[in-house]
Amino acid sequence: MKQLLAMCLMVGAMLSGTAQTVVDADDARILYSGRINFSNPKSPLFVYPAVQIGVDFHGTGIAMRAKPGCGYFMVTLDREEPFKVSFMDEDSVVTLATGLKEGNHSVKVMLATEGFELRPEFHGFVLEGNGYLLAKPAALSRRIEFIGNSITCGYGSEAASQHEHYSLENSNHYYSYAAILARELYAEEVCTARSGIGLYRNYKGKFPGQTMENWYDYTCIYDSTEVWDAARFRPDVICVNLGTNDLSTAGYDIEVYAESYRKFIRHLADLQPQAEIVILTSQMLFGNARQIQIDTLQQIYQQLKAEGLKVHFQVLRTQDPAKGYGADWHPSKAQNRQTADELLPLLQQLLYPN
Repeated sequence: MKQLLAMCLMVGAMLSGTAQTVVDADDARILYSGRINFSNPKSPLFVYPAVQIGVDFHGTGIAMRAKPGCGYFMVTLDREEPFKVSFMDEDSVVTLATGLKEGNHSVKVMLATEGFELRPEFHGFVLEGNGYLLAKPAALSRRIEFIGNSITCGYGSEAASQHEHYSLENSNHYYSYAAILARELYAEEVCTARSGIGLYRNYKGKFPGQTMENWYDYTCIYDSTEVWDAARFRPDVICVNLGTNDLSTAGYDIEVYAESYRKFIRHLADLQPQAEIVILTSQMLFGNARQIQIDTLQQIYQQLKAEGLKVHFQVLRTQDPAKGYGADWHPSKAQNRQTADELLPLLQQLLYPN
């Protein structure tokens, strides 16, 4: 009862007027996208960037309810320019829009940051005045999954230069090559990525046994309470960008990497037999390590294609200093734009073959 009272008081503070309509997270008119644990339907949990939640509504304003301290979200209202909001430690309700012209509107929120530490939970919406939800938005017909590391997460993409270090404030998946491609291809995106992660070996060999091959089959990384049901999301295309952390520091075993990679791609093909799988090289490997990865992945691609798997291979360009850098030498917005432009023709052909 005290929690409900506190929520109502906070809603009153965030939204103007005296009447509000509270919408719970289990309302059937909410459109969800991404790896989400619905064990508690009133408080769904998610940790991977790019998880999206959307509604269409009639009214003049809307607020979002979530667990305090769960990070940053990008908000798109009525196809206007997106903006970022944050849930700080004291925030359980954040206004997304107020004072709109009364009528029909749409809003979509995307988790912009990695959530494996903060573990965001969504609690629902609050509509201003006498607003009400409309029918559930239509899902996009094309689907794409991006599997990767910090590059795919959008690590440091809003940083002013490479001299900034990672923070939640300067990292935004919305500006990653993956999210750019999903928007331009009108495709629903699922992002399964974590900074520092490798396929068989994490950055500098840290946290053995906590790699992508160990955690891919779970809804939330570092949480073994729920195995991900692959039938919940059937991608048309899966892009795999793994190897930067396996190979960027001394001590890697290229044979182990190659065998893990073959095994992982076969596993993806078993889980998602309808999907075209795109094998990508890293934008952040240089010199000998870059050439070793290119040669290794090309051999794996040729072998798997000969086995009849629906695989494709693309060598991505390394970062261009003229386009600047994000935090800790990661891709800037401009670098991510470059990668998206490189991949767009192939993905367009795979998603829209006719």
